[in-house]
Amino acid sequence: MKKYNLAILGATGAVGREMLKVLAERDFPVGNLKLLASARSVGKEIEFKGNIYKVEEATKDSFGGVDIVLGAASNALAKELAPHIKAAGAVFVDNSSAFRMCDDVPLVVPEINPEDVKKHNGIISNPNCSTIITLTAVNALNKASKIKSMIASTYQAVSGAGAGGPVELLNQTEAIMKGEEVEHNVFAHQIAYNVIPKIGGVSTEGYTSEEMKMQNEGQKIMHLPELKVSCTCIRVPVLRSHSISVLVRTEEPISVEKAKELIANAPGCRYVEDMENEIYPMPLETSDQDIVFVGRIRPDLTDENGLNIWCCGDQVRKGAATNAIQIAELLIK
Repeated sequence: MKKYNLAILGATGAVGREMLKVLAERDFPVGNLKLLASARSVGKEIEFKGNIYKVEEATKDSFGGVDIVLGAASNALAKELAPHIKAAGAVFVDNSSAFRMCDDVPLVVPEINPEDVKKHNGIISNPNCSTIITLTAVNALNKASKIKSMIASTYQAVSGAGAGGPVELLNQTEAIMKGEEVEHNVFAHQIAYNVIPKIGGVSTEGYTSEEMKMQNEGQKIMHLPELKVSCTCIRVPVLRSHSISVLVRTEEPISVEKAKELIANAPGCRYVEDMENEIYPMPLETSDQDIVFVGRIRPDLTDENGLNIWCCGDQVRKGAATNAIQIAELLIK
């Protein structure tokens, strides 16, 4: 089997380390492997498939001989290094939001628009984590009848804010139990025993940048330029896996039973619902795996063309690392 030379940009972060884990699980044909990060991480040792690799500093000269670069770094670093990645002849699969809305950069969820990979000009973008999870859940409905609009509320785990998010939640919980003062640095407010109804900077008419991604990225991924989405993003005291409540309105009505059948057979989805036995998608069950669990499918009581849906997925894996590696798998096909 042909092997491909890979570099991971941001290899020491949560998503970068998850990429290594997923590459091993999926037996991706890795040849040479470069682990790249900032200068402060140089020399750190990371194990991959029984071998120890030393982290190198990411510079413009890091990409010679590399076939695919998996990006798990900041927007700023992605923008700085992208021209050098392309000049070296590598394809940049970028997890940042730097290039997502660029016309010449495909934005890909492999279960939805794999054909868009072919349109790349050296860069392919990984969508926002909540967007990936939500669209994977509802794409089967869109195939049955075009989605006109969605009203979504996301319940996003603290790990979505980076490695410091879980640490802050656990430290605050421990402090509360001991009656000690609660400190917050990662989040604007205490997150333990709380929810924070703002993620991202204020963007459009009071919506945040995180909330607008669901509409803007959804239009591009699903090839629905007229799709309208009203979204509220909420940080909740959960360690891992994002949950989304979404009201989907389609051009033609889809019955609840038909929706259940469509989603149960959709790639990347698992239909999980038995209300009498208290079975439905939850973050604990969806963490550390790649399937989007979907349930609580109900008719919209205000519009016959609407369906209410609840879904959960691991935002570090399917929402980031695994989706990027699935894109790389499409590339090598």
